[in-house]
Amino acid sequence: MTAKVLLVDDDAAMCSMLELRLGKRGYTVAAFTAPEAALARLDGDFDVLVTDVNMKGMDGVELCRRALEARPDLPVVLITAFGTMETAIAAIRAGAYDFIPKPFEIDQLVLALERAVGHARLKEEVKRLKRAVADTQRVGDIVGQSVKMKELFTLLGKVAPTEATVLVSGESGTGKELVARAIHKGSARAAGPFVAVNCAAMPEALLESELFGHVRGAFTDARAAKPGLFAAASGGTLFLDEIGELPLGLQPKILRALQEKVVRPIGGTTEVPCDARIVTATNRDLEAMVEEKRFREDLFFRINVIQLELPPLRARGADVLLLAQHFVTKIAARANKPITGISSEAAEKLMAYPWPGNVRELENCVERAVALASFEHIAVSDLPEKVRGYKSTQIALGAEDPAELVSLEEMEKRYVLRVLEASGGNKAAASRTLRIERKTLYRMLERWGMSPAGDKADAPSGG
Repeated sequence: MTAKVLLVDDDAAMCSMLELRLGKRGYTVAAFTAPEAALARLDGDFDVLVTDVNMKGMDGVELCRRALEARPDLPVVLITAFGTMETAIAAIRAGAYDFIPKPFEIDQLVLALERAVGHARLKEEVKRLKRAVADTQRVGDIVGQSVKMKELFTLLGKVAPTEATVLVSGESGTGKELVARAIHKGSARAAGPFVAVNCAAMPEALLESELFGHVRGAFTDARAAKPGLFAAASGGTLFLDEIGELPLGLQPKILRALQEKVVRPIGGTTEVPCDARIVTATNRDLEAMVEEKRFREDLFFRINVIQLELPPLRARGADVLLLAQHFVTKIAARANKPITGISSEAAEKLMAYPWPGNVRELENCVERAVALASFEHIAVSDLPEKVRGYKSTQIALGAEDPAELVSLEEMEKRYVLRVLEASGGNKAAASRTLRIERKTLYRMLERWGMSPAGDKADAPSGG
């Protein structure tokens, strides 16, 4: 660690010795034998104040107190020849970060300086992150400062007030339902209902009944008529999540409901009007599914009037830490734990990890870390093992150590995955960059044990 030290000791020999030895450890030291002269230099960019306690005139405790009045953010380390309880209490009351009894080894002082400077820098980073969370641009519950998210917010601002059908695409865990809710809240239908249904969560017969409703006696257990979700969403927004999982047999009925604004309950003879705005979402490549005859082309065009593509978390840069701090604040408050932020070491791990489960996985990770944390900042040890131990798949072409080199097949795999990552998970775009057929890319992913049709296999469990 490099830092600027303001050193105060009325013993000139001690000042010279510490200045020399700390200089060898990479510290820049400005030494003073007069406390008053040191106070006059507090407007400089010093990272830490080190002062002896017993000095003529102003003692170290008083210097500490006056220094912190001028620079509350400045950590102070006191050196004392009398390591008594009274001295410790006086140091704490004066606001000192640490104190070291004499005689001491230089390593003790260096360790204290590292902790003090690291703590001060961490406090400043926590403040910055908190300010960023408070000041960051957001739409509804969506938080982000990256270029891709700012572009998304601009599009949302234009799309929400319209009546257009919207398709939200993106990997699992990127926050597609949050986008759908933001569209609803920004529309003229905000006072109406927001009804969400997961098209993959129930079998075809039950899904049809849920969407369109049924009349009494339509089937064995239909003891009473039940309106469907299309009707329940009238005047508001109907969100069809995971529409790529919609059974083929149900797709023509959905298409008619979207086009004609009417639905026919199961077993019914009359159609019921429904006035709901439709927002759909998928983590699948619907264009590929259309080519493979697994999704109707006419339905695809009907739901894809406006497409909003959510970037994966790994493509959002510093949004990872911004979101992590947002989750820390929210989850710690809910759990009533005095956790204020993330250590710099843990932040490095969070930034290095690719987050296949995206924002949902990050939130689960932070929730786990808050539950396990013993201090006011989340440490590396509080993170899941797969985040702590993650090693990048970047290819070191310039490596000279044979142990760092990989086979041609492994290099092909890493490069394909790198292109797919840079394409935001869009397999059509990745295929164009690689100049291969999309089916060839699918076969590669299958060979490597990955999910070619979508990213569900990458989603975190329990989220």
